[in-house]
Amino acid sequence: VPEFSILDYLICNPTATVIALCAMRDFNLAQETCQLAIRDIGCLEVLINLLDTEEIKCQIGSLKILKEISQNTLIRHSIVDLGGLQIMVKILDSPDTDLKCLAAETIANVARFKRARSTVRHYGGIKRLVGLLDCMSVRSTSLIPYQAKDTEKARCGALALWSCSKSTKNKEAIRKAGGIPLLAKWLKSSHVDILTPVVGILQECASEPSYRLAIRTEGMIENLVKNLSSEHEELQMHCASAIFKCAEDKETRDLVRQHGGLQPLSVLLKNSENKRLLAAVTGAIWKCAISEENVSKFHEYKVTEALVGLLTDQPEEVLVNIVGALGECCQELANRSIIRKCGGIPPLVKLLTGTNQALLVNVTKAVGACATEPENMMIIDRLDGVRLLWSLLKNPNPDVQANAAWAICPCIENAKDAGEMVRSFVGGLELIVNLLKSKNKEVLASICAAITNIAKDEENLAVITDHGVVPLLSKLVNTNNDKLRHHLAEAISHCCMWGNNRVTFGENKAVAPLVHYLKSNDPLVHRATAQALYQLSEDPSNCITMHENGVVKNFSMKMISERFYLATKRGSLLNCIIPGQEIVVTD
Repeated sequence: VPEFSILDYLICNPTATVIALCAMRDFNLAQETCQLAIRDIGCLEVLINLLDTEEIKCQIGSLKILKEISQNTLIRHSIVDLGGLQIMVKILDSPDTDLKCLAAETIANVARFKRARSTVRHYGGIKRLVGLLDCMSVRSTSLIPYQAKDTEKARCGALALWSCSKSTKNKEAIRKAGGIPLLAKWLKSSHVDILTPVVGILQECASEPSYRLAIRTEGMIENLVKNLSSEHEELQMHCASAIFKCAEDKETRDLVRQHGGLQPLSVLLKNSENKRLLAAVTGAIWKCAISEENVSKFHEYKVTEALVGLLTDQPEEVLVNIVGALGECCQELANRSIIRKCGGIPPLVKLLTGTNQALLVNVTKAVGACATEPENMMIIDRLDGVRLLWSLLKNPNPDVQANAAWAICPCIENAKDAGEMVRSFVGGLELIVNLLKSKNKEVLASICAAITNIAKDEENLAVITDHGVVPLLSKLVNTNNDKLRHHLAEAISHCCMWGNNRVTFGENKAVAPLVHYLKSNDPLVHRATAQALYQLSEDPSNCITMHENGVVKNFSMKMISERFYLATKRGSLLNCIIPGQEIVVTD
């Protein structure tokens, strides 16, 4: 291209070089044709070499061009290949503020891929970039010249750290370099130009537990909540995204509520046009709704109604969060009715036919929570929702399998003719029993819970017995997982009520390990175990096994206040009394 004979001037004396650099900036450097022409004629190498000179004007001119053209992915890779990042990191030590700012901004553009981020860290760039944040932070809107320079330097450093913070190792490097207190300081600024990259760093790093703890203890939640009411949508989005990640922890969820963050999150649901903002806001609402106190507040702000209204025509990223939030809100009785009255159940059931795994995990939980209401269950059944849940037991994702099985439990409990409904699913009972071979503890616990409900129907209990449910349950008894113990003991208790299943459990050596469940600290395990032992004790051989394993001693020591549990224990004890054996049961 004739225009780029300007390259000849770049290798002349400093004055000619500066003039040539200025002339280059007259071109449209945002245009890809110009960007690639600079690379193809070898000009990129010259620009990088100019960074390694002592002429500040040449360095500044070169960086201004590199900053513009590094928006191009191919140019970014070429800069790294030519060793440009190492020189830019070195420039961060320069006493010239303008030069450091340009270098940091260019690093921010280049470090958008893994190898570049690694290069910045390897050459000590993270510590230098954190150093750019270590200047006076001001909250006033009007800045005197030196304050404006400090803010600009911090902004450029934050931009570069934002790009670098997508790497887990860089997140740790930022923390070790003392970046967290500096980010907390700048988060109090009133200037959106610096706030946006600072919050961007925080929301990237909040995926790490150490950062979530620091964000909470450094008092940053209050400022994140405050900026949810900003006029700038990008800042609002990053604040909501940071809260989304931080609200994994209960303490943070409480702080969001205490600082008044639930109301602005509710208001932001109205901005449904900005999908990135909506994804962040619905995510924050989802995680905050894990706390019951927050669900009550969201009820006041009519969040459930708003979420149901957003269930259609949304990207999957947004739907995952909306359905996750509804699943948490459904834990409150009033919200389950609201979902039905607002027409939310049909779109939820429809989502059971999707393929997005995260969405399926959330929608199975939401549908299961809705099914605890008989009126909701009638709609789910009419829409063939139970069959869809059952089909998800075939999904290879264990989280989907587990949530589908948990959802099936209230469906069976609240269906009008549950036994007939379950039998209508061809191969459904065999599928349930075969999932007892899973290696996933949550899947096993949920399947045991489903079997407990299935076994309440005698005909279905007979079918799952034929499919080998007893030996499969027996193989699971040597677990230390209390959640699995609880539901496994309940399943065994209900499966004892058919044929010779009590005897078969004894033959499969399931009785002795059950006795040791009484040593658990979980009262739910105690209660379920007492029920199981009571049913098993109807067989004399099982009574002998229980006695040999100290059932009387354990029952006497594990006194629980619930009347039902005590009554069950007494029944088991009476069955286990062996002639000639003296026992003492104290209140």
